[in-house]
Amino acid sequence: MELSDFTLSHEDPMTDDRMALMEALQKADDGNFLRSLAETVLQILMEADVEGLIGAGRYERSGERSTWRNGYRDRSLDTRLGPLNLRIPKLRTGSYFPPFLEARKTTEKALVSVIQEAWVAGVSTRKVDDLVQAMGLSGISKSQVSKLCKEIDERVGAFLKRPLEGEWPYLWLDATYLKVREGGRIVSVAAIIAVAANRDGRREIVGLHIGPSEAETFWATFLKDLVRRGLRGVRLVISDAHEGLKAAIQRVIGATWQRCRVHFMRNALAHVSKGQHTVVAAAIRQAFLQPDHKAASETWRHVADQLRVRWPKLGALMDQAEADVLAYMTFPSQHRVKLHSTNPLERLNKEVKRRADVVGIFPNEESIIRLIGAVLLEQNDEWQLQHRYMQVEAMAELDVPPTENPTLISTEAA
Repeated sequence: MELSDFTLSHEDPMTDDRMALMEALQKADDGNFLRSLAETVLQILMEADVEGLIGAGRYERSGERSTWRNGYRDRSLDTRLGPLNLRIPKLRTGSYFPPFLEARKTTEKALVSVIQEAWVAGVSTRKVDDLVQAMGLSGISKSQVSKLCKEIDERVGAFLKRPLEGEWPYLWLDATYLKVREGGRIVSVAAIIAVAANRDGRREIVGLHIGPSEAETFWATFLKDLVRRGLRGVRLVISDAHEGLKAAIQRVIGATWQRCRVHFMRNALAHVSKGQHTVVAAAIRQAFLQPDHKAASETWRHVADQLRVRWPKLGALMDQAEADVLAYMTFPSQHRVKLHSTNPLERLNKEVKRRADVVGIFPNEESIIRLIGAVLLEQNDEWQLQHRYMQVEAMAELDVPPTENPTLISTEAA
């Protein structure tokens, strides 16, 4: 079945559209999920528009029919998602040209809005219908608009709930805070994104969860779901210092926790006047330049003793955070640049925020899963086409006992 088959059947008015959309989504595993989705949506809209112009569906017998279809002509539409390859329906008598191609600047904005509304407010067909009308199209029923979300939700749901196979030594967790309507109020919730690297050195997005990030029960529920889906072999979890997370890691996974170095530095500098930030940060970073965990720990304590004379609260903070901030130093040196913070997720988080900022306030948590899940699916596909994220040879060092490999001293022993 091709995109040209997006028409209404006289036997089942939604079967053809649903099958074509599902096929298009299944073929969208090449890193071009959003572009394929945009092409599919526009094709559905054109087919419905032509049907309204003709006065009858494909193969439908109707006294109101004014003409018949007569194949297609190809046309490209340039957008931020990349060039969209469209097939414009042709008529035996008269002509059809989609109005949105006549004003490309407004078309892209309307198209992106239509897709965003389909993700975020799929239950509100009126909003999508208004945007379709703004594109100059007509004859789009509310049932046609509302069905655009169903297959997207199924595709995203399958991605987020897929089984996890093999061992995943490293797990990164980071939170992006979004606004959502809840019980008539606007509240802030955390969208927790989980990324893991497997034994082959490749990284994948393995989970998305919405809730209050400070609650231990929230973290425990999320981690248990990852374990239930097959997450195993985790040696190190990297995240910011969320209340309840450390206890949940020990209880559910039993792995070492690495406190994000970047976030810790921000917390540390909060105890110092702005004019001293550069000097204090440079002093603390001396520990990170050491070749192994033992040297890093000795340097850390020496710097803490020097700083506590003037900033006692900073010294106490360094004493309390030493094991967690330096945990990554007990792992293979080739991997450490990726393990000391959640910075490897920075680009992913920026893309998530960029898409979410367009929405502003989400109508419910389900709408967050729909939009953010689609973004994560697209990014994960791109990662699978790239080179390995971490050196696979160094993974073997994780199996060497600490007594035989001095670079893998356990956090407890330190």
